[in-house]
Amino acid sequence: MHDCTMPPWAIDRVMQRRGTLHVHDDMDPRWTALIVVDLQNGFLVPAYTPMPVQTAIATVPNVNRLAAALRETGGKVFWIQHTTNAASLTAWSNWFAMRRPELVQERIDCFQAGTPGHALYPALEARPEDDIVLQYRFSAFVQGASDLPQRLTAGGFASVLIVGMVTNVCGESSARDAMMLHCKTVMVSDDNSAHADAEHTATLAAFYTVFGDVMDTDMVIACLRTNAARVAVAAG
Repeated sequence: MHDCTMPPWAIDRVMQRRGTLHVHDDMDPRWTALIVVDLQNGFLVPAYTPMPVQTAIATVPNVNRLAAALRETGGKVFWIQHTTNAASLTAWSNWFAMRRPELVQERIDCFQAGTPGHALYPALEARPEDDIVLQYRFSAFVQGASDLPQRLTAGGFASVLIVGMVTNVCGESSARDAMMLHCKTVMVSDDNSAHADAEHTATLAAFYTVFGDVMDTDMVIACLRTNAARVAVAAG
């Protein structure tokens, strides 16, 4: 996993703007969604990609642990799967035009629904009560990319936890857009992965100072359990 040390300048800026280190530590687990982004064979397994994200495999136990804690406290898990098909070449032609032709076909073949590359990494502990979401852009929240925003609205979810990969592409895109759609958004520092520490840290720092909160797995789980107990006391 990455070194997840937040730069002092980012902490100072957060304190100047907010007066507290964590603005979303009051998340109600019942209305919190865990968004697991792109932890698929096609990004992690060398047999399916020439550029596997080596750091991502080490995050899988944390992702499973966080998913279990959220289910226990009343929230819901959404597994996001990057997806391509023949229509992607037209619908998202500008992005494909920036890639070498052989990489375009490789991407289309690898991430079509039902292929081995499209499947979730096998060590992930998805459950029947979880949701699977097909995502056709980097952000799961941008218009036309998926139906995730509609599912979250229908379920009454107000807070989202972003984990997965890569931190500075699909993770960051989804996290920023979630905040723009009025979700309280947390990027989980040791559950996200990038190709390099510098990319990971820079993304989390930029997100933290403007868009939302950044916590590690242990802190998020502690918040979920503390807030679940508080809700139970209030209801009792």
